[in-house]
Amino acid sequence: QVQLVESGGGLVQAGGSLRLSCAASGRTFSSSPMGWFRQAPGREREFVAAINWSGGSTYYADSVKGRFTISRDNTKNTVSLQIDSLKPEDTAVYYCAGDGTGIARFGVRDSSSYDYWGQGTQVTVSS
Repeated sequence: QVQLVESGGGLVQAGGSLRLSCAASGRTFSSSPMGWFRQAPGREREFVAAINWSGGSTYYADSVKGRFTISRDNTKNTVSLQIDSLKPEDTAVYYCAGDGTGIARFGVRDSSSYDYWGQGTQVTVSS
């Protein structure tokens, strides 16, 4: 059974930092893109960041560019998201996602490209 388990969320003041981690088990994602998405209350799930299989290419939503950094460790089957300069509008449940095909069929920014999802971790930013 494939599982993605996120950790690292919490309550933080604006301007603060968090590091989210996602540990995969049940299969390796070392040949596949992985991504982070988020969903705020009353809003649709949105793309945050993605990383290709090697870590050599990263992709970010405009709203987080320069503040968020995605990375991966294929030896540990993990992907991380360093979040700096947090803003209240970053408040959301953050989800880790793994592409089961390795080819990001609809592009790395499209949630439909991902076959496996974690349960999410809550990030709350107070002003």
